[in-house]
Amino acid sequence: MIFGAVGAAAAATVAGCSSAGKSDGGAASWVGSAAEVAEAVVPPVRVTVTPAKASSGVLPTKPVVVSAADGKVESVVLAAGKTKIEGALQDDGSWRSTGDLAYGKTYKVTVTATDGAGAKTTHNTTFSTLKPEKTATVTFQANAMLALKEGRTYGAGQPVIVRFSRAVNKNAAEKAIEVKTSPSVPGKFYWRDDRTVHWRPAKYWAAGTKIDVKVNMFGVKLGKTTYGAKNASTNFRIGRQLIAISDNRTHMTKVYIDGKLVRTMKSSLGKGGGTTGANGERISYWTAGGPHVVLGKKRKHTMSSASYGITDPKDPNYYVTENIEFCTRISYSGEYLHAAPWNRSLGRANLSHGCINLSTADAKWVYNNFLVGDIVDVKNTPRELPIWNGLGDWTVPFDKYDRQSD
Repeated sequence: MIFGAVGAAAAATVAGCSSAGKSDGGAASWVGSAAEVAEAVVPPVRVTVTPAKASSGVLPTKPVVVSAADGKVESVVLAAGKTKIEGALQDDGSWRSTGDLAYGKTYKVTVTATDGAGAKTTHNTTFSTLKPEKTATVTFQANAMLALKEGRTYGAGQPVIVRFSRAVNKNAAEKAIEVKTSPSVPGKFYWRDDRTVHWRPAKYWAAGTKIDVKVNMFGVKLGKTTYGAKNASTNFRIGRQLIAISDNRTHMTKVYIDGKLVRTMKSSLGKGGGTTGANGERISYWTAGGPHVVLGKKRKHTMSSASYGITDPKDPNYYVTENIEFCTRISYSGEYLHAAPWNRSLGRANLSHGCINLSTADAKWVYNNFLVGDIVDVKNTPRELPIWNGLGDWTVPFDKYDRQSD
């Protein structure tokens, strides 16, 4: 919007008197003035405000800009009610807001400007910002059962997980997500569903890597009628690189920290075969193969076949085991590393329902030393871990990882 105000300064009129002597009758006469009458007109200051007057649907991330032609911007007040938005004069003489606006507000802009002669004028205009039908927020997850804690230390398999509060356009959401790592590594997105997106590098994180995540979505259209409610950010770091290799054939689990073997543990994995669950689904008693990621830990936990629908005590697959100690979870379907003092075949045979049975001493060591995000890679088993069962992100080759959302 352009405003104009007239300011004028007129020079004083000066008369000069001269005696030319006598002529033709000797009468005195006026022959001219020492200065002619002059009038200098100062052009009006023209103030331009962007967004224009009465604009509606303005994105709150767009800066408000005020400039002046044939004059100077002296001050600007930008406010919605009692809430003022900060701004600053620029090197070119314009004024620009430095703070974000809010959704669904009417803003008044009050500009004080001066013209070339220093005369002050005030200019007022208003506009309104976009009011989205829906907004989306985000949370950061370690996995579907745990929130990611800002500034905490995680294992080398921990992906970045962003969970939107509602379904979003995947391309728009990916553009809003910024992942910076130190040292820098490339990565790819995988969409678990239309609200949850993962990001991982090509290889396990190196020890000590720092990860900063920003979701710059305020004012961003994330769906047909959905906009980002506000920006969000978090950060976490990777501790030592711990990778456990559990071998279904040898019945041993070996733990490597930063490439060095630190513990070898006798194990008993899934006994194989299976049964039918409560909803007719096939339940496998093989421990799933491939890289698992630690999801959480419980000091004591009750495990029961009722969790997948086997409730009849007469069923040979029925079981209830209370207060199992030192449980480290590695899949959503209920695979754990845990103490199994009743299992006399550790290191010799696979007898579990899919968990990795350990001695109490080894299970306690795992419980005390493993982090959420650490890797437990199960080898030589006929069943593969699906990408969706826990954090199976590392079961998929990197060149195919981003295709999982198709």
